[in-house]
Formats: sequence, C-alpha cells, structure tokens
Amino acid sequence: MDNPLTLSEVILDSLNDGVYVCDRDRRIVYWSKSAERITGWTATDVVGRRCLDNVLSHIDKDGHRLCGEEFCPLHRSMVTGSQSTVPLVVFGLAKDGRRIPCQVSVSPVLDAQGNVIGGVETFRDVSAMLADLQRAKKIQTLSLEHDLPADDRIRFATCYTPHDLVGGDFYAIRQLDSDCYGFLLADAMGHGVAAALHTMHLSALWGRFGNLAQGPAELAAMLNSELAKVVKDESFATAVCGVIDAHARTVRFAAAGGPPVLVFRAAGDVEQLDSAGFPFGMIEDADYEEVEADLAVGDCLLLLSDGAFEIRNAADELLGVDGFVRMLTQLGYPRTALNMDAVEEQLLKYSNNIRLEDDVTAIEVRFL
Repeated sequence: MDNPLTLSEVILDSLNDGVYVCDRDRRIVYWSKSAERITGWTATDVVGRRCLDNVLSHIDKDGHRLCGEEFCPLHRSMVTGSQSTVPLVVFGLAKDGRRIPCQVSVSPVLDAQGNVIGGVETFRDVSAMLADLQRAKKIQTLSLEHDLPADDRIRFATCYTPHDLVGGDFYAIRQLDSDCYGFLLADAMGHGVAAALHTMHLSALWGRFGNLAQGPAELAAMLNSELAKVVKDESFATAVCGVIDAHARTVRFAAAGGPPVLVFRAAGDVEQLDSAGFPFGMIEDADYEEVEADLAVGDCLLLLSDGAFEIRNAADELLGVDGFVRMLTQLGYPRTALNMDAVEEQLLKYSNNIRLEDDVTAIEVRFL
C-alpha cells in the first residue's frame, strides 16, 4: 500500500458506492469493486470500453437514452467543467439485463494545469427508495391527466418534464361548456418531493374552484387567498389561469408572477402577453388583472413554466423568453409540432449546467 495509486484504488474499492473513471472519450479506465457488486459488470468486462457501448446504457426516469451527447451527465460534467451539486437518478443496465435505479454524482477530472482530462461518477443502488417515489409519481401524474373531448376547432398538447421523479409544476385543463375550456399552469417553489406535495394542494383547489375559470381574475384571487392561509406570507407559486373560447377564438387570463403567455401567429409574428399579479401566497388579498387576446385559425397559444427560460450559459447570460422563442423558431415551430425532447436538448446545449435545473411544463393550444 506504499504505492499512491494502489492506495487510491484500495480506498475506492472500500467504498459502498460504485465508482468509475472515464477519459475524455468516455472510455472507462477504472472500475471499482462496489461498481462490480452493484451492476455485475467486472473490471475485465468494462475497462477499455466506452461507457455508452452497450455497457451501462443509462436511461432517465422517463426512459430516454442518456448515452448520447447532451443528456449524459458525465459528458455534461466534462463539457461544462463542473460537478453535480445534487445527486441525479438514472437507470443503469446490469450485466444480467436488469435496470438498476442509481443515484449518481459526477465530476470532471482535472490535470495539474486545470484541464479536463476525464470524468468520475459515483453511484449507489436506490431500489428501496425508488418504490415510494414511483408511487408518488403515479399519484402526481394522475392529477395531471385530463380526458378532453374531441373538438375540431382547437387542439391541446401538454408536456411535463419534472426535474426529479416528482416535481413542483402543476397544470390542469377543464371543459367548462360546449365552447370554453379553463386552464391553470402553476410553478410551486422548488422541486422534488416537497414541491410535489404543494402540487397536490393545487390539484385539490383546482377541483374546488376550477369552474371559476370563466372569471380568470376571480379564480386567481381565490387560489391566492387559499394558498396564503397555508404558506403565511411566503411566495408559494407563480401561475397563469384563464379560459379559452373555441367559438369566439379568444383567450382571457390572469397571471401571478409567471412568464408571459406566448402567441405564435400564423403569419409568423410572436407576441408576448403579460398580466401583472403577485405570485400566489405573498399577499392574501392581492388583486389580479385580466388580459384578453383574439386568436385566429393557424395561431398557437403556448404557456410555459419558468424552467424553460431561466437558464444561463457559460458567460452567465440568461436565455430569457426572447432566446427561448428564437430557439423554438430555429426548430421549425410552429410549422412543426412542439417537440419537447428537441427543445430540452437545445436548452442543455445553451446551458452551463449538467442538467436542466428546474421542472419544465408546457401547454400548447392550436386553433384549427
């Protein structure tokens, strides 16, 4: 144990967490004994192979393959030169074909001059913890499901990408009568389990007061008043709620500190519609203003949570709403359908983070 390298290996092999090290090409150069115990892959199996070559084949919580470029946490760590600040949950491939839920942390490996020469990942099996989180995710997902009737005048599309297995965004859509649909998109403080519990409260309030969506300002005031009783002068959530009239082709909404509502016109223009209002929970008797806009055939209404815009690059420049709109148009939107996988990939390319730092939720309304 006098050799420093040998001592390092002995220490790493003594850890309960699995450890592996890759070079810049993601070729595995070290594989610990605990990594072997957790996955079944031996050092002989994996050292010298790239981690994406049908070895670990990580996927995320939604089943998306991570072993490309932008979505691989270890690759992002080496590209950005930064280490993860909180563990990530991914699913690795065991030698016997099982998928193992792992909580991973990643960090770049630097040489004496500070150059990135590789990356290191530590991981642990979280199968026991995952069972409870998956039940929580199922409950939360059910609260977001909406069986909307077919309507040849209008089409809704939704996307919800939580930061963790469960998240702090909430959306709801409800048919109010033969022409009108009420909606709510809210972004509770934080993310993860605590924020997910807040969304359950929002879901209950939507169940009680959702029919008030015909009066967006009234609904916003009611939701704020109820939430302020719980959070006691702390900001609870940013939100936008309103009503869409498929016959009149109008939208009326009230906002509570959230990002603007985007209207992509069929002619190619993009409008940002703002409505002043305090985030829910700050002031119990806050007033909210109602904004109305006319839509036409071919127009798209797009509502998004803050996670789509509040992203900074390596120069600490905020993407913002304008940057996000440019990103969407470069992807061919709205001529093409909203592809959130492609959007998330572009957001990560812009970002200086290992992964997106917040939940991202979208509600799209196309007028046919």
